[in-house]
Amino acid sequence: MSTEEFRKEQQFVTDLYRRLDDLRDQAEQAVEGALRDVGTGFQARLERDVLVAEQSGLLSALNAGENGLCFGRLEFSDGRDHHIGRIGIRADDAERTPLVLDWRAEVARPFYLATGHTPMGLRRRRHISSRGRVVTALHDEILDLTDAERTGHEGADADAVLLAALDAARTGRMHDIVRTIQAEQDRVIRSTHRGVLVVEGGPGTGKTAVALHRAAYLLYAHRELLAKRGVLIVGPGPAFLGYIGGVLPALGETGVLLSTPGELFPGVHATGTDRPGAAAVKGRAAMAQVLARVVADRQSLPEHVPTGTGEEYDTVPEPALEIDHDDYGTLLLDRTMAHEARDRARATGLPHNQARPTFAFRIIDALTAQLADRLGADPYGGPNLLGPDDVAQLGKEIATSRAVHAAIDSLWPSLTPQRLVADFLAEPTHLPADEARLIRRAPSARPDWTPADVPLLDEAAELLGEDDSALRAAEERQRQRRIAYAQGVLDVSAGSQSYEFEDEENEYLAAHDIIDAERMAERHEEADHRSAAERAAADRTWAFGHVIVDEAQELSEMAWRLLMRRCPTRSMTLVGDPAQTGDEAGCGSWERILSPYVGERWELVRLGVNYRTPAEIMEVAAAVLRERDPGFEPPRSVRATGVRPWARASDDLAGAVAEAVERERPAEGRLAVIAPRDLHGALAGVLPGVREGAEPDLTREVVLLDPRQAKGLEFDTVIVVEPADFEPSDLYVALTRATQALGVVHSPGRPPSGRAPAWGGLLRR
Repeated sequence: MSTEEFRKEQQFVTDLYRRLDDLRDQAEQAVEGALRDVGTGFQARLERDVLVAEQSGLLSALNAGENGLCFGRLEFSDGRDHHIGRIGIRADDAERTPLVLDWRAEVARPFYLATGHTPMGLRRRRHISSRGRVVTALHDEILDLTDAERTGHEGADADAVLLAALDAARTGRMHDIVRTIQAEQDRVIRSTHRGVLVVEGGPGTGKTAVALHRAAYLLYAHRELLAKRGVLIVGPGPAFLGYIGGVLPALGETGVLLSTPGELFPGVHATGTDRPGAAAVKGRAAMAQVLARVVADRQSLPEHVPTGTGEEYDTVPEPALEIDHDDYGTLLLDRTMAHEARDRARATGLPHNQARPTFAFRIIDALTAQLADRLGADPYGGPNLLGPDDVAQLGKEIATSRAVHAAIDSLWPSLTPQRLVADFLAEPTHLPADEARLIRRAPSARPDWTPADVPLLDEAAELLGEDDSALRAAEERQRQRRIAYAQGVLDVSAGSQSYEFEDEENEYLAAHDIIDAERMAERHEEADHRSAAERAAADRTWAFGHVIVDEAQELSEMAWRLLMRRCPTRSMTLVGDPAQTGDEAGCGSWERILSPYVGERWELVRLGVNYRTPAEIMEVAAAVLRERDPGFEPPRSVRATGVRPWARASDDLAGAVAEAVERERPAEGRLAVIAPRDLHGALAGVLPGVREGAEPDLTREVVLLDPRQAKGLEFDTVIVVEPADFEPSDLYVALTRATQALGVVHSPGRPPSGRAPAWGGLLRR
């Protein structure tokens, strides 16, 4: 082994970190200097905010490079030599010489794709392992045997770096895989497909890591577009988002919005739970038509005939509302009047709330005409005695009447999505009785929204729209006030010119010569310097540049309607495995998900190599699904541990689990107990330091989960409890979370072979 090669790489890494520290210091000083700036003018504040935003983003990227800044080196046969790292860094010279190339750069691609058969111009590929800023190992691969000197760091096993990463203890957080991206993964990450790309893969194939690295690659390759529109990543639950939350920041990307399906409606954090079957009903595409009919029901007509005795009722042959006006007595809003106004409002094609002003104006006009006919009628049959000005004044009085607006609101109310959906769930209509019974829940001032409610809220928001005419009018009034103020400033500036010029050829420019009042007012408007992700999180109508969905097979048809609205360009990466579909509302089939939106214009890529799950565990898990589908083929595991999964039966289930945890807990790494939800209370009571809940702390040495919470996660050791209570797809998920060891604990009368005899026989006792 060449110590000289080791010394050279250590010196390079040391110099590289020195440059990183310099860049970081410069960014920090720029931010601190900008924040100390005491300028109060609008232009000064704007420049300060822009500088702080830019330098803060740069600082985040530089901080992300602290660990594993440089992990590879490419030596080309033509003499080129490049180091590869998490972020690109250049030297402080006139040529801005690259010191380390960003892993996403095209020239870095041979690091992931080159083979002895197709060297892509490479002579040698070097993997550099480090801990902090210290190089700990070098691993060289010679790709051109005719033109490469031996360094002593060549390895007999070309996959040594990958296998070392797979065997490393878990920390409770997903790490990036930039050092070990495999060829099939790289092709997905860098795919040029601009539409919907579906990445299908079984457990352990790295599909989640691929999706996250694809997000980082797209942000690198299409920075200008995606920095403005942002990237949305949707994961199955809070535990999963916590698990993957550090991957993109570690790659220098912080402007990405992570969300669960229950958080996709601004202002709502859905934590409630549906009764069995309810989510499936709510998730069907037909719910869109049901909600449209519910909204139409709220655009009603008078139902009752007035019962008064005054002469004003003598000509009322149909249902009408009686409106008591303070000055003019009773007005009648009859069914014909309301029907005509409703037809006119619906004809606009606008959502309910935005069409409401049209309805209101038609009603006000009709009531004004009714009142004018009553007050201005000539007793001798002549023309109406009221002139246009009189009628206009009556119209103003009708338009400002609270009683009139109350009547309008009773027929065409202004609605919020929350109110509409809550009212619908309290008394479901337009559904079969059995489905209505499943989703019905008691009315509440503060509903406990469930994830299945969120697409309904979003659909309701589309149907209702938002009448922002009052807000826009207020903003326009404010804008006009700013313009008037600016014009006053310019007038004062022009009027203050009291000097005379002896030389009439000289011209002096004043403020009013170079700017008008409107442009001057615009310069004093407050700018929004929030990141795209921050603005998108608060704006339901935000259109993302790209959307990534993990466990995509789990989402309902209604959830897909919501997501497609978030991405009108249909630039999406969908990640999942139909074999792991566990949600009763899940679509499962890619064709079923995508056909309504893109037809056949989507691409499917399959990942077939299991990097996580040892062959011994995968054999057991595959047998579970073969009970349902004899032809099922799992992804191929790249390694075996020689350790078969085990099973234990005990009358004291909680005690047996506690004993197994103590015995199987790894010296380093994490252990997960995956059990039915109704057992969590008893198990948490016997496992020290373990807490149950919707958002478990995955960094703890032992964590308690149910199968749905475990989706997408991985642990060194997993203990599955009472597997007979799990559906096959959930059991498949639970069994495939382990990277090293798997155990099963069950009651004596409920053996694991009770549901799937084949897999139960594979466990050692």
